Amino acid sequence: MVVRGRARVDRRTKNLVRRLQPGEIAVISHGGIDKLAAQGLIESRCRLVLNAEKSLSPDYPNEGPLMLLDAGIPIVDALGPAVMEIPEGAEVEVADGAVFLNGALIARGEPLTRERVLAGMAAAKERLGEVLVRFVDNTLAYARKEVNLIAGAVPVPPLKTRLEGRHALVVVRGFNYKEDLQAIRPYINEVRPVLIGVDGGADALREFGYRPDIVIGDMDSVSDQALREATDVVVHAYPNGEAPGLKKVRELGIPAVTLPLAGTSEDVAMLLAYEKGARLIVAVGTHSNVLDFLEKGRRGMGSTFLVRLKVGAILVDAKGVSQLYRSRVKFRYLAQVVAAALLPFAAVAIISPSIRQLLRLILIQFRVLLGL
Repeated sequence: MVVRGRARVDRRTKNLVRRLQPGEIAVISHGGIDKLAAQGLIESRCRLVLNAEKSLSPDYPNEGPLMLLDAGIPIVDALGPAVMEIPEGAEVEVADGAVFLNGALIARGEPLTRERVLAGMAAAKERLGEVLVRFVDNTLAYARKEVNLIAGAVPVPPLKTRLEGRHALVVVRGFNYKEDLQAIRPYINEVRPVLIGVDGGADALREFGYRPDIVIGDMDSVSDQALREATDVVVHAYPNGEAPGLKKVRELGIPAVTLPLAGTSEDVAMLLAYEKGARLIVAVGTHSNVLDFLEKGRRGMGSTFLVRLKVGAILVDAKGVSQLYRSRVKFRYLAQVVAAALLPFAAVAIISPSIRQLLRLILIQFRVLLGL
């Protein structure tokens, strides 16, 4: 296999897919390609993926590589750090796992086949039991350290947006978030919940024509426009008060508050809604199970475990709701609708001589065409 094309290079796949154009070659450094990353690469319609790291995770059967191959996008694996030195936009040639720039060999890796991926996933599945034991141990250890998330006072900042007594929709740009947001659009339009975007989740809302009321997170993947449109910007800070994301917001001249708490930004978003008196919290795209966290490279989920213990009574997780029920139009329903529509026409035809004459002419033409 020989592939030539323009290379787009980024260590963060979620940043790369924003500028990756159809037919271009994606150059990434992504150990264990997860479903969300694969989905982004597929939607960008790239021609080939060059990965500096191993695309298969040794810890769990990650589906990303299989998704890419099934979508017709080849992967060259474990190319090493040299491949990340390819200049942005450079024309490269890839032949049987070897990457050439201006005729010179830059890196050599392993082209992944479907058989190789399936074998790797099967091997990881066999080791999953040990991984789960370590994951549970880490979760409990971190839960003990972070128990103040539910036992202590939460230093909630003042907000312009009123949450008390209202529904709050917390959106994270997780796997299949588009399908799930589409599925609950009637709910959003009817109930008008407070729209909370967690980092890139704010742009997910904007994709569907909604303006986020609150943007919360470390600001690493949210667009400037989403920050400008939000009523409130809450920068998730470390427990010691340090907030690296505050610099970006200040440079844009946007007023913001900080919320210093342990845990993930989506956990903090749910806590904020809960402490501000939300009547119901609906979550889309959030991470709530072991595989979700392994895909994110996390070794435990202590904060998520604690937060869901606290807010669980008013939490509705809409992740995967698009897969719950898919309406299909049945033939008998369609026939009934057509019959109901024809009844008035038939009644008019019976009492109208002109329409009866028209129908006779149509019938005669039909018989002539068929030779009857």
